[in-house]
Amino acid sequence: MPQTLHAPTHSEIVIKKSRFIGCVQPMADRAAAQAVVEALRREHPGAAHVCWALLAGGQSAAVDDGEPGGTAGRPMLEVLRHQDLEGVLATVVRYFGGVKLGAGGLVRAYTDSVAQALLHADKVPLERMAVLRCQVPYAFEGLVRREVEAAGAVLQQVEHGSLVTLQVQLAESRAEAFRQRIGDAAQGRAGWLRA
Repeated sequence: MPQTLHAPTHSEIVIKKSRFIGCVQPMADRAAAQAVVEALRREHPGAAHVCWALLAGGQSAAVDDGEPGGTAGRPMLEVLRHQDLEGVLATVVRYFGGVKLGAGGLVRAYTDSVAQALLHADKVPLERMAVLRCQVPYAFEGLVRREVEAAGAVLQQVEHGSLVTLQVQLAESRAEAFRQRIGDAAQGRAGWLRA
């Protein structure tokens, strides 16, 4: 089962006077990843390179940022793939120390930076999410809200009309049991709509 990260973790290694500052963190998409990379460029104006790799479904990327082609971004991406991660951004900021590392040395350095950060990362299973829309009479709104909280679900939206419509997001694996609980608790007066 694919996993993601609970929170960002960092590493720092020095190889032949070059300093490599690695970070792995949860990341939803390429736009958010690019914003993080731009912030790193501003935070480290003296860095020679800010290389990154994103594994996020169809928005994955591998960027060498001026290092020889295939020596930074792609190896970083392979570390993420090898760990069966999804929705994760790996960044490595390199301060050049004056000694060239060669293609093999660069691959090892960028791979090690990401691997070191992942050693301390708290990994969590990545679950598919389901969005459910439920309509109930006003008398059952509080009950549904309590069930949402008990299920560890997220109440995304509530609309008040002739009935109360609640939109809920929760793990797909718990969706059917949640529907059953609501149906039983609302005495068959809960209606389900397409989300």
